[in-house]
Amino acid sequence: MRRYAIAFLMMAAISAAPAADPLAGKWLLTSQQISGQDAASRPLTLEIRPLGNALEFEYSVPLKNSRVVSLRFVARLDGSPGDIKDARDRKIGTAKVLRNGAGEYSVLLEGPNRPTASGKMKLSADGKTLTCTSDSTAPGGVRTHTVQVFARQ
Repeated sequence: MRRYAIAFLMMAAISAAPAADPLAGKWLLTSQQISGQDAASRPLTLEIRPLGNALEFEYSVPLKNSRVVSLRFVARLDGSPGDIKDARDRKIGTAKVLRNGAGEYSVLLEGPNRPTASGKMKLSADGKTLTCTSDSTAPGGVRTHTVQVFARQ
């Protein structure tokens, strides 16, 4: 009888745990436009992992038999700020991510002496494509509109 009670409690705990956000997964960049022009890019992977009540966003590029993380941040989906870290784990700014609705997120990345970028992440209805659009203004006033399309791996 005790075994059944323990099993029941474990199943209840599992069913009460929050489901992973549909954004979580491994994404590979398939196309990119910068200011309306197609732009070639080195292979870029975006991995989004659940981390407590937040998501960890990690951008990396392959290098021979390994990969190099170029940017990482952890953000709750309520718009509160999280630290952006570079490849050497140094803080270079803050990220804010806000869930707007099913499969739609607003993103703000900012830091000293870096372009401030605001944009959206939109997950396709089938969950296989992630489209990221952003507008940024670099120090000096140069504006850029970027559209990146990622495929789920």
